[in-house]
Amino acid sequence: MFVGFDYGSANCAVGIMLGENVQLLPLSEQSAYLPSTLYAMDRELIAEAVYRGLPIEFKADYAKKRAAQLSRAHSVRHELDLDADAQAVFVGEQAVSAYLEMPEEGFYVRSPKSFLGATGLRPEQVALFEDIVTLMMQHIKTRAESVLVEKGLAQEGDKSIITHAVIGRPVNFQGIGGEESNRQAEAILTLAAKRAGFIDVAFLFEPLAAGMDYEASLIDNQTVLVVDVGGGTTDCSVVKMGPSHKASRDRAADCLGHSGQRIGGNDLDIALAMNAFMPHFGLGSLMLNGKPMPSNPFWNAVAVNDISAQREFSTLSSRKLIDELIKEAEQPQLLHRLLKVQQQQLSYQLVRQAERAKIALSDTEHTDINLDFIEAALHAGVSRELFENAIEPSLTKVEALMHQALAQAAKTLVVTNIATTNIATTKIVASRLTPADLPVETAEAECKPDVIYVTGGTARSPAIYAKIAGIYPDIPVVVGDHFGSVTAGLTRWAQKLFAKQ
Repeated sequence: MFVGFDYGSANCAVGIMLGENVQLLPLSEQSAYLPSTLYAMDRELIAEAVYRGLPIEFKADYAKKRAAQLSRAHSVRHELDLDADAQAVFVGEQAVSAYLEMPEEGFYVRSPKSFLGATGLRPEQVALFEDIVTLMMQHIKTRAESVLVEKGLAQEGDKSIITHAVIGRPVNFQGIGGEESNRQAEAILTLAAKRAGFIDVAFLFEPLAAGMDYEASLIDNQTVLVVDVGGGTTDCSVVKMGPSHKASRDRAADCLGHSGQRIGGNDLDIALAMNAFMPHFGLGSLMLNGKPMPSNPFWNAVAVNDISAQREFSTLSSRKLIDELIKEAEQPQLLHRLLKVQQQQLSYQLVRQAERAKIALSDTEHTDINLDFIEAALHAGVSRELFENAIEPSLTKVEALMHQALAQAAKTLVVTNIATTNIATTKIVASRLTPADLPVETAEAECKPDVIYVTGGTARSPAIYAKIAGIYPDIPVVVGDHFGSVTAGLTRWAQKLFAKQ
């Protein structure tokens, strides 16, 4: 069976085709969306959990590569007094619940996709993310297959019900690293998918997938600027869509321009936590010498999608720095709260509360956020104005990505026009010119889209929608399924790509 697999920064989803329609499979009790989180009682237990779920043909090679981790996992189980079969690694809602119950005792990762392609990762860190992604994919595939059996769409006992998948990927996994980062991230996802039991996988840009879901409803051809503001990345694509295009299995010629950067809902949550919460922990307060508090410890406390920041914040030297700041602070009681965050590993809880504030501000001008897990009766008031000011740098980057995609599309059209109107120079153009070589005065003049299609869970926010809609006010804006459009497009493409192989 072929599926569309959205391994998202915030949530994961799987879709199948039923006739002409896409159906998302329920990955949790109440939802088709599984939070992209993992919690392990000890990080050494992750490899053990992966090994147990591997197809038999992968076990020997994996056991050799992870021999040290598997050996330590046995010792960890003994130290934690865990039975051999006791569950020690959790995914999705179970991971969130386990973290909230034992934040300082285990290993918790929120949005592991945000770390894929990061530069400077050591081999053991790459191996860890391979294992995290593999375990999550194993869990999701097993859950999806059980649902198919429950619905009578597959036979129980089949060795592997889901065999092929199209997996969504951002245009760029990271803001830096370029294609090297993208290759590293795709390699991790491919290896994880194979270890999870998929026979074959392919990748599709997430904004293209979102656009394909929109395209299914079109009766006329259009040039569409797809803006996908997700949990970890924002991606833009300029695509020719409609009845003349959607039947093709090769859409390369229809894709005029792409842009993408690691800026998404996670970054907005972090920015809001920094601006709305950290003043209650000492940010902006003064030291006894009248100088302001250094901001770096506060940023490290909330930068949960930055490996180096989280590593630094968890060190003994960071704890000692906060202790010194407490001694030198005019308001030491505020810094004691920061120390508690560091000692009990409460960073994710803070950012989780910022996410709740962001969601609440979609419907109200002001919300009150409970921070009593830090200190009894501690609350933080958050206004929509504060939120908009906090995320303005991020929204400026989103605007730049829209302009960049349109500019690339404009230059692509210039190359195409030269090639089609002057056949004699086609080979010269193809061999000697690239879109970057051809100046375009403005993207709007050369490639004005017929419509802007907005999707992605983060785009639900009125502040984000208003920013996008205001950039090209004379172009209609269509709002898609914020969560399901990418999965739906991936599913349609999987059926088209694999069905005739």
